[in-house]
Amino acid sequence: MQGRELLLGVAGGVAAFKAAALTSQLVQSGARVTVVMTAAAQHFIGRATFEALTGRPVHRDMFDPVDCPLGAHIELAERAELMCVAPATANFMAKAAGGLADDLLSTLYLTNPGPLLLAPAMNSDMWEKPAVQRNLAQLREDGAIIVDPESGWLSCRKTGTGRMASPETIHAAIAAEFAKLG
Repeated sequence: MQGRELLLGVAGGVAAFKAAALTSQLVQSGARVTVVMTAAAQHFIGRATFEALTGRPVHRDMFDPVDCPLGAHIELAERAELMCVAPATANFMAKAAGGLADDLLSTLYLTNPGPLLLAPAMNSDMWEKPAVQRNLAQLREDGAIIVDPESGWLSCRKTGTGRMASPETIHAAIAAEFAKLG
């Protein structure tokens, strides 16, 4: 992954802490990682964590010019070879499946020309809802690569499917996609 450019979206969910471990693994593998956080993600993990891990600013707002005078939704999408959203919440997947762009992460999904990898994470009751499964099917049909959630103990104190895949599993999926890109 040496020198590969990755855009990592972090949506709001308890699994956001796993995104930090994933970021560390990616950087150690030589990838250049830019993190975009939703407002909800910031309730679970701070941007300072990702900035320390990547050595880059974290992007949070469509209208914050940070280092993108043409707009973060344009420049970050053009720079990235691959976009990964981990955790991909039910909210993010609904936006992506419906083409809704009301924040930086959902807008980046629409402007990103490269592959999209999603690692869903949510409560098992949410995961099983027909609406979530419809959105997931639409995203697969649209070409998204899905790293399916695991079964196990969830933060809601239940056991079921919905726990985000391990950082190692997501890292392997990203590496496989980069290998396909050549």
